[in-house]
Amino acid sequence: MLGERSHIELAYSLMFSLPGTPVLRYGDEIGMGEDLRQKERDAVRTPMQWSGERNAGFSAAEKTVKPVIDQGPYSCDHVNVEAQRRDPESLLNWTVRMIRLRKECPEIGWGDWTLLPTGAADVLAMCYEWRGNSVVILHNFADRPREARFRVKAEGGGHLANLLQQEEKHADERGFHHVALEAHGYRWFRVGGLGYALNTRRDSGAGVAW
Repeated sequence: MLGERSHIELAYSLMFSLPGTPVLRYGDEIGMGEDLRQKERDAVRTPMQWSGERNAGFSAAEKTVKPVIDQGPYSCDHVNVEAQRRDPESLLNWTVRMIRLRKECPEIGWGDWTLLPTGAADVLAMCYEWRGNSVVILHNFADRPREARFRVKAEGGGHLANLLQQEEKHADERGFHHVALEAHGYRWFRVGGLGYALNTRRDSGAGVAW
């Protein structure tokens, strides 16, 4: 429904980074479309598009209960799992990486969160903290580049390591980070760098788990 890949990535990145449980409906991970000829919710209940074969590889029957999308830009010939699994830049493989990243950031599910002032009204910055570890996640909702300027008060807040690409950020002499975001851009940072351990200390302070 969003159309452009940058809009889809922004929406999914935001969903994976918000408090609560992210939910994907089948087909979202490959960018399946809707059959607006169908009534009400049946529009999004078309067969899963596994391949470009007959019936999208969903069924060997002569006719499926709900029709396969086999025409237009969202047809199973163009949008299917088989093709996207072999394309490292596909939406499917991007979504797999984001799900893995979400699982690697337990702070989002278990920690406390705060909003960070960025000096840019179009940029949302959230910091999650849990058991001595923190992540900072930025999203730019503008259709033009923006710079976020913010402080991170958590331990090690002067150093940010990008979790999606090779990038390290260090605060200036006043403790501010300056992060340039492209239109509809997003960044996931681990605070203090990548050499961290998740502590599971109890009140007694005993025990560290890896």
